Amino acid sequence: MTVALSRVRLALPAFTLEVDGELARGWTGLVGPSGAGKTSLLELIAGFRRPDAGSIAIHGVPVFDSEERVDVSARSRGVGYVTQDDTLFPHLPVRGNLAYGHHASKGSPADFDRIVSLLSLAPLLGRPVTALSGGEKRRVALARALLSRPRLLLLDEPLTGLDPASRDQVIASLRSIRATVPTPTIYVAHNPGEVLALCDEAIELEGGRMIRRGVPRAIFEGDRDPRLPG
Repeated sequence: MTVALSRVRLALPAFTLEVDGELARGWTGLVGPSGAGKTSLLELIAGFRRPDAGSIAIHGVPVFDSEERVDVSARSRGVGYVTQDDTLFPHLPVRGNLAYGHHASKGSPADFDRIVSLLSLAPLLGRPVTALSGGEKRRVALARALLSRPRLLLLDEPLTGLDPASRDQVIASLRSIRATVPTPTIYVAHNPGEVLALCDEAIELEGGRMIRRGVPRAIFEGDRDPRLPG
């Protein structure tokens, strides 16, 4: 189960993002310096941005193809996307935010209870999201994404801006998700420790191009994978 990108191009102010290959074999870490194109790539996969050219398929189903004029809406791609910006609905309590994802997927009450239990959110259900800590908000965002029953999960630096205690809580939640929810995941991070702890594979992006891929430890030790040029 993969995301296949074929000759995908997107002109950005500093360079042109050019990606060709497969991602999300299990948990894939996407690493590289700030401004390398990591978030832009996630936005292309999710449908929040439109490539200038190329094609994208999720688990063999085309969601974008510039030549065939395929462009599936973000809502219909079956992608769960969690950013570092806490995009929760401030006017709804925790339960209401979770119900949004749950309703969209037509999930069962058992699905709701399972995800709430997995992320230890039962004590927070009645609280307004404006009263939550940063770590609590991030866990609610993760739960809402999972309750939509996505075919693919995109996590864009989900630990950014959290204090050490909150980071530990969210890391524990991510480990639980990885162990119990069989959803291919692309995980963007700057911290090597996060990728080493969570990911099966890592891909390094630089200047809008994939320059290395392999097991995370090999990437951070500087071993170049012969499958990629350069």
